Amino acid sequence: MSKNSDSLPPDNVPLAVATIVGTVFALSLGDALIKALGGAGGMGIWQLFALRSLLAFPVLLIGAWSMFGASRLRPRALLWIVLRSLLLVGMWIAYYLSLPLLPLAVAAAAYYTLPLFIVAFAALFGGETVGRLQWGGVALGFLGILLVLRPGGEAFSWAALLPILSAVLYAVAMILTRTKCRFEHPAILALGLNAAFILVGGAGLWIGSGMTEEIPGFLTPKWQEMTGTQWRNLVLLAGLLLVASVGTAVAYQAASASTVGTFDFAYVGFAVIWGVVIFDERPQGAALAGIALIVVAGVLAVQRPKPNLSSR
Repeated sequence: MSKNSDSLPPDNVPLAVATIVGTVFALSLGDALIKALGGAGGMGIWQLFALRSLLAFPVLLIGAWSMFGASRLRPRALLWIVLRSLLLVGMWIAYYLSLPLLPLAVAAAAYYTLPLFIVAFAALFGGETVGRLQWGGVALGFLGILLVLRPGGEAFSWAALLPILSAVLYAVAMILTRTKCRFEHPAILALGLNAAFILVGGAGLWIGSGMTEEIPGFLTPKWQEMTGTQWRNLVLLAGLLLVASVGTAVAYQAASASTVGTFDFAYVGFAVIWGVVIFDERPQGAALAGIALIVVAGVLAVQRPKPNLSSR
């Protein structure tokens, strides 16, 4: 055991923090672009899924093949990889559908309740021990949700439940990753997810080709002719997806999950900035207070109790 421990590289916290902040910057910019693409006359979600991953998949495959070799890219639990990938595709469907309907900051705050669900599901289904501080974060986070969504009020929108559904699906996928896909190579999981995007997007477009009635908005299964600007945005989205895939892995390998998870919440701050700069969205006082509570709650939820040194 000591030999394995000695062989582990030391934590590099500055690298982890810089990487995760850059990663969530890329993710938030990509989601802002998707929100813009999902407007009136924009491409549907199925076309977006298929084309973005068709661009990203070969780059990821060639890179993984050249760095790790074919022997390390063989899946061990194919059915669990498929289920995990479909859960994540469902997660992105729910989140992307919310973007044209909600201010970006509100959608981001509702989505970033995911550490709360991960903590709850890990305790209920994963057999993990959860401390009082984490449960306090869960309670504080749901208070923040009430401030952001204001159920029962005139400003409440049922679309605000979509990013929460997205967070639930992501939490289930992460518990599945921990319990059933723990020994899979990260490149296999990334390739499986992009393959699922291609298959689901392609299936949506194929079904849409035989439909006579129109489905407006982001759910449209009809192929939309794309302009040069949309193709450039799509290439940028594929690049941002690759950056996010690699950056997340690097960050969480370079430092502890509690450290990286704390800075992961920079996404919410970037989402507020993009909302103001690109869409002129300015959250009101109650929503800003709720967003702040959710961020604080998430930071508490990702903390892990310190080991009891006296017992060693």
